[in-house]
Amino acid sequence: MNGPRKIHFVAAQIEEAAAAMSALQDTYGQYELDDADVIVALGGDGFMLRTLHRFLPADLPVYGMKLGNVGFLMNRFREDGLHERLNEADVVGLNPLSMIAVTEAGNESRALAINEVSLLRQVNQAAHIRILINGSVKVEELVCDGVLVSTAAGSSAYNLSVQGPILPLGSDALALTPISPFRPRRWRGAVLPSSVHIRFEVLDNYKRPVSATADAEEIRNVISVDVYEEKEVTLKMMFDPDHSLEQRILDEQFL
Repeated sequence: MNGPRKIHFVAAQIEEAAAAMSALQDTYGQYELDDADVIVALGGDGFMLRTLHRFLPADLPVYGMKLGNVGFLMNRFREDGLHERLNEADVVGLNPLSMIAVTEAGNESRALAINEVSLLRQVNQAAHIRILINGSVKVEELVCDGVLVSTAAGSSAYNLSVQGPILPLGSDALALTPISPFRPRRWRGAVLPSSVHIRFEVLDNYKRPVSATADAEEIRNVISVDVYEEKEVTLKMMFDPDHSLEQRILDEQFL
């Protein structure tokens, strides 16, 4: 769209972000969420993820500007020319992962993940996890510190740090990556079509408890976790044309 945007500003709880938001509100105003057409988030990647989760019901695009420690999902911070930047920005639509976790107490929890769903051991003993893809057992018993499923947008984050592959945006793929695997010795993960249904079953859960995390939301003592891409939900992020998320993910493969 052209012309001035109706902006709702949000900021991380750090002094620098709060000061920047005050200055931006003085220049561009502050619209209530119901009247806004864009959310501008000031902070780092963690705050961007929290903003996307928090304002999911608003169905508004989110434009981030870096004022935190990490800013892979953010644009460069600049006070001037914000309306023009918003009008020229590219909008990227992302489908999050849906996680359904069942605990040993029989409770079921659901959460969405923009970056990844991860299972992690809770004690000093390795986790034993069975992996099924579309109902078929692919790994009978993975002995490991954990395992994760990553979206393309999250593939250069935790997934990359545990030697998982970087996935280009638009590849319609998910990364399934073990964390410090001991058995099977030669299995280092898989790249899967985004249409798959992944199920993790925790073996010997009383002796070897496991937690499940969807981005920052953690469920402890899980016995099973189902993961699939949520096609009915699309998160909209905005990036400057010369600072696109797609290009940054591509560039990460050559660092």
